[in-house]
Amino acid sequence: MGKRSAFPRRKNDAYLTWDKRAVPPLLPYIGGPHNRFAEPCAGAGHLVDQLEAAGHVCVQAFDIAPQRFDIEVGDVLETYGFLPPGADRWITNPPWTRPILHAIIECLAQRAETWLLFDSDWAFTKQATPYLERFCHRIVPIGRLRWEEGTTDDAKDNCAWYHFGPGAPGRPVLEPRY
Repeated sequence: MGKRSAFPRRKNDAYLTWDKRAVPPLLPYIGGPHNRFAEPCAGAGHLVDQLEAAGHVCVQAFDIAPQRFDIEVGDVLETYGFLPPGADRWITNPPWTRPILHAIIECLAQRAETWLLFDSDWAFTKQATPYLERFCHRIVPIGRLRWEEGTTDDAKDNCAWYHFGPGAPGRPVLEPRY
């Protein structure tokens, strides 16, 4: 998963968000329960399950290669950033491959509130600058997660929730570490 990992990369960057430490830092920023969201890179639905366990409602979950029967086949880049009817925001752990990640940010963030979970180092790179200036409202650092089920080791890269959307202030707020 990370730049220093010995694990081979998974097809489509299919790293599942099964680590239960991923969602709690996000919850204070998306409001009380019963918020309605769409998950466009749903994989096996772990992120959906965690958010629904916290009282939120998934309006639609899809993925280019779904790994569960209730997740639809769909490509996030073909949505043109339009939320499904009834959804308030996008929430996902997107592929971290930069060209795909950047395309997803462009697609979703210019039309709707978007929360993306990926490596925190990205925010400190030159390539991030236009996306941070145009779309990023806040960054919520959460530390290291586990991406390989069955391992007792955290990954070597720190993660963060990035809050993107229209009308970004030009400089995102870096929230305190959860």
